[in-house]
Amino acid sequence: MFHGLEAGQAIVTGGASGLGEATVAQLVSHGMKVSILDRDREKGPIVAERLGANFIPVDVSDAESVEAALSALPNSSPLRVVINCAGIGGAAKTVSRGKPHDFAKFSRTLGVNLVGTFNVASQAAAIMAATDPINADGARGVIINTASVAAFDGQVGQLAYSASKGGIVAMTLPMARDLADKGIRVNTVAPGLFLTPLMDELPKNVQDSLGAQVPFPSRLGKPEEFAQMVCSLASNPMINGEVIRLDGAIRMAPR
Repeated sequence: MFHGLEAGQAIVTGGASGLGEATVAQLVSHGMKVSILDRDREKGPIVAERLGANFIPVDVSDAESVEAALSALPNSSPLRVVINCAGIGGAAKTVSRGKPHDFAKFSRTLGVNLVGTFNVASQAAAIMAATDPINADGARGVIINTASVAAFDGQVGQLAYSASKGGIVAMTLPMARDLADKGIRVNTVAPGLFLTPLMDELPKNVQDSLGAQVPFPSRLGKPEEFAQMVCSLASNPMINGEVIRLDGAIRMAPR
């Protein structure tokens, strides 16, 4: 299915919950060796054991932490697939009650979502670039990042989140071009309204109301559907430098 990538190993940041956890499960089901890179030292090992994966703690916003995590990967097979799902949310307006957006919160959001994605992608790419190609095309691996429809349809209060996800979208094509001569593809998934742990905390009627905003299918997306898209991007060798909205045709309203 993965045209030789499955003979190597994969990492999934933020793989201890939500979209990342579902992605780990699907990759493992396809026979791939997977390491979960996550900051949750309590839940991470439990999820990894249940899914048949490996767990390595990491703070994606810290370059040294990422370097240490990648150095701790099993050396039984080369790194071929990198999935960046780690991210945080939060809401605040540019100006609220006369006060500007908190700088620390803005920086933290970009630090985890955008800089964290860059940290993992760039360091992992250097590792993959040093491996032998797997086919006549010279393929060495694939990086798949996670943005959001907020990159395009940011709502009121999503300033920091939208900026961080928009940065991931903008980074996709130049990164793919940078790594083309090394045989490493780069794509991004921009999910819409999905049933993540954060969404699951909302009352059922609120979830149903949000799902009804999606044109078709009129429901919240399932994490397994996100994972399916990730696997499709990993398996198709011609998809490169692409950002794909996975959103049921929704376009978010201002509020």
